[in-house]
Amino acid sequence: MVWILLPFDYSRIRLWFLDMKKLLLPLMYAALQFPAGAEVVTNSVEYEHDGTTLEGFHAYDDRVEGKRPGILIIHQWTGLTDYEKMRAKMLAELGYNVFAADIYGKGIRPQPPEAGEYAGKYKSDRKLYRARMMAGLDVLKSDERTHASHIAAIGYCFGGTGVLELARANAEITAVASFHGGLAPAEGMEAKEGEISPIVICFHGAIDPHVSPEEVDAFQKEMTAAGADWQFVSFSGAVHAFTQKMAGDDPSKGAAYDEKADQRSWEYLKQFLDEAFGKS
Repeated sequence: MVWILLPFDYSRIRLWFLDMKKLLLPLMYAALQFPAGAEVVTNSVEYEHDGTTLEGFHAYDDRVEGKRPGILIIHQWTGLTDYEKMRAKMLAELGYNVFAADIYGKGIRPQPPEAGEYAGKYKSDRKLYRARMMAGLDVLKSDERTHASHIAAIGYCFGGTGVLELARANAEITAVASFHGGLAPAEGMEAKEGEISPIVICFHGAIDPHVSPEEVDAFQKEMTAAGADWQFVSFSGAVHAFTQKMAGDDPSKGAAYDEKADQRSWEYLKQFLDEAFGKS
């Protein structure tokens, strides 16, 4: 048997090692930063406001070390539900410290038509509504993981109306994001000229029957007069509650889930938060 030795290209081995180095180094870094077995931690948090016991929901990723931006979530009209908890966990997975507040009170999770009565109570008493949200904000700010100067508030429907009240109150937060919320202020509680510091974004169903074109126009004029840095994103074909699957799939009822608007608004939100917190 005769062995024939062919020339070997050692440069290929070098290139292979370089490629593997590029692949493995980020994985090794991630392993150091995010230990195996770590995950999003969630828990219920009881707190009080003016003698009323409230029960919020806290979510954070224990792989993230030190302080991080905080997100306050304000629920829709049926109170703090699995929907808000899902959003809290999604945001925690992005590295945020998240607290979903409870506006109504522990154990109060009304269904329609009762939900309308509870939501109406706070919409007609914006001072109380603001105070309940501020109580939740205090919980988030007091958590050791929260970067107190990097906080955003997001809300859905009833909560979308709420976070705009935090902007009007010029709360000490960085940003607010309203999803299919009501836009009109309470009489005498409009934003004052030059007094909105948080940046504002609204995600709106273009054919939402609960928010008239006149209300949209008045809101945009109010934000401009207040000197706000604001954005308004309308999604064609979307009605009220377009991010919520529990709203059903029949737009003729005025509230319905819209998958495209849901996904697009979520991507917009991530970009908005990156900009707000200086990540982009």
